[in-house]
Amino acid sequence: MEPQPTAVQAPIHLRIADDLRMQIERRELTPGDSLPTLAALCEEYDCSMSSARGAISLLKAQGLITTGRGKAPVVRGTPRRVVRSSDRHQAEKDLALGPESARAAVGEAETNLAMSITEQEFSSSYDIVQAGPDIAEPLHVKVGEQVLRRRYTSKDVKTGRLLSSSTSHIPLTLISSNPALLDESNEPWPGGTMHQFSTVGIEVMKVVDEVTARMPSTVEMQQWGLPEGVPLIFCRRISLDEGGNVVEISDADYPADRTELRFITPLNPWPKKSK
Repeated sequence: MEPQPTAVQAPIHLRIADDLRMQIERRELTPGDSLPTLAALCEEYDCSMSSARGAISLLKAQGLITTGRGKAPVVRGTPRRVVRSSDRHQAEKDLALGPESARAAVGEAETNLAMSITEQEFSSSYDIVQAGPDIAEPLHVKVGEQVLRRRYTSKDVKTGRLLSSSTSHIPLTLISSNPALLDESNEPWPGGTMHQFSTVGIEVMKVVDEVTARMPSTVEMQQWGLPEGVPLIFCRRISLDEGGNVVEISDADYPADRTELRFITPLNPWPKKSK
């Protein structure tokens, strides 16, 4: 689709922003290119300095440019895109049956982030907490019941920015028979959560992904390296066993400007018509 200006009699700052936006969309301005100075914009559009600043602020809010104190605005580059597909659940379950060497060779770095584990700084922390109402309800346990909370983060070793962040909750009674599952030093666990569950006789038979979105806090913007105006996608993964019991909930945030959520739905065939 050919870039189009906003269909209104726009104020001057919006007209300036539209012109620059369409130049970026047409790739007349490419990532790393500097935008015209405020003075140049004022001269070209015969406008005030505040109107020129308003246009730049609007482009920044749209995630098209980056700015810094004492630096000219530049066209923002495209972040590395991460594909998170629903078929990863079956892939992890299949992997759980493999030998440890195979399980250890594949993890989120390779499957979701499409980058080597050596390019990341991985961290995990475990603690046993009492389930509050927000956790007890989806886990179908009583408020105050003990659960294992696991927090995982991965950061880019070059930039220090977050690549992934998630928090998992598991009822303690389900996994306490295997003390190794309570020890964070065993992370990253070869084969992930599916294999961990297999050591205590739990087979995950269904996974439900609930996806919403929210705006990030200023701290989260810094941690992820997000420009203004870019939301975070919030995904809650609910894992159920063969009896339909919830065995884990896992909450993760994903930046909307670099995440593709891919949902794959197998469909049952229609009955064969008799001849």
